[in-house]
Amino acid sequence: MNILVLSRGPGLYSTKRIVSVARRRGHSVEILDPLGLSISMADHRPRVYHGDTPLTDVDVVLPRIGSSVTYYGLAVLRHFEMQGAKVVNTSDAIANARDKLRCLQLLSRKGIPMPDTAFSRRPVGTCGALEAVSGGKLVIKLLEGTQGKGVVLADSKASATSIIDAFQSLDEHVLIQRFVAEAAGRDVRAFVVGKQVVACMERTAKPGEFRSNLHMGGVARRIPLTRAIERLALRATRTLGLDVAGVDLLVGKKGPLVIEVNPCPGLEGIEQTTGVNVAGLIIDHAEAVAGHSQARRRRRA
Repeated sequence: MNILVLSRGPGLYSTKRIVSVARRRGHSVEILDPLGLSISMADHRPRVYHGDTPLTDVDVVLPRIGSSVTYYGLAVLRHFEMQGAKVVNTSDAIANARDKLRCLQLLSRKGIPMPDTAFSRRPVGTCGALEAVSGGKLVIKLLEGTQGKGVVLADSKASATSIIDAFQSLDEHVLIQRFVAEAAGRDVRAFVVGKQVVACMERTAKPGEFRSNLHMGGVARRIPLTRAIERLALRATRTLGLDVAGVDLLVGKKGPLVIEVNPCPGLEGIEQTTGVNVAGLIIDHAEAVAGHSQARRRRRA
C-alpha cells in the first residue's frame, strides 16, 4: 500500500512513529510537506504535483496538517480526495474541528455538553452573549491559539472586559467561556481511532497554572476510561466526521464537558503516558479505510 503522510515535520515524534510502523508492515511511505505541493485543475482533472511530478499512485493520505498551514494544507488534501485517494480524516472534518467556533457550534447543535460559550464583536458593556456566560471567572481563548497559548483566565467581568478589549484592538477573535472551577486545573484527553477510544489520560496543570497542556508544563497520567467519557468523545468525533482525534474534556459537577477536538493530535504524550501503540492503531485504521485486508491480518508492529 502506498501511504502519503502530509507533514511539515518529518523529524517530529508523531510523524516518525506513524512512518516507522507503516514501513515495518511493508507499506511504501512518503512524507511530503503540503506547502511543497501544488495543485491544478485542467481538462476537468484534478492533479497534485511534487515539483514537476504528478502524484497519482497514492492509496491513502494521513494528514498531519498544523494549524498554521490549515488553509493550504486542506486545499491539497481536498485535491487528493478529488483524485480518489482514501484519507484518514477528510478535509471537511479537519476544517470543522480546526475552526474552534464552528466546532462548538456543531457540538452544541447536537446537544453535546460543553462549557457555556460566547462569541461577539460588540462592546462588552452591551453584550448580551457575554451576560449569558458571566457570573464568575471566565476563560478567554484566541480562535487561532494552540497548545494552551492564547488562553487567559479572567477573575472578574472587569478584567475580562480589559482582556477582550485588548484582543479586539489587535483585531483578534476570541471565545469567552465560563470557567469550570471544579475541574481544578485538570482535563482529560481521550484519543479516538475509528469508532473506539483507544487511550485515555488525565493532564494536570503545574502549580499556579490553570492550563493543563503538556507544552505548558502539565503532567499526565493514565486513567481508566469511563463510559461517560467514552460516549461523549465518540459523539463529538462522529458529529465532526473525524476518524482520528484527540478529544479534550473537563469533568464538571454534572459530568464531562468537551472543550476542544484536535483533528491532528500528537502521539508522544498519549503513547508515553498510556503505553498504547496508538501509531499502530492508526495504521490499522488506514489499512481498513484503504481496504487493505491482507495487511490488516499481519501481526501488529
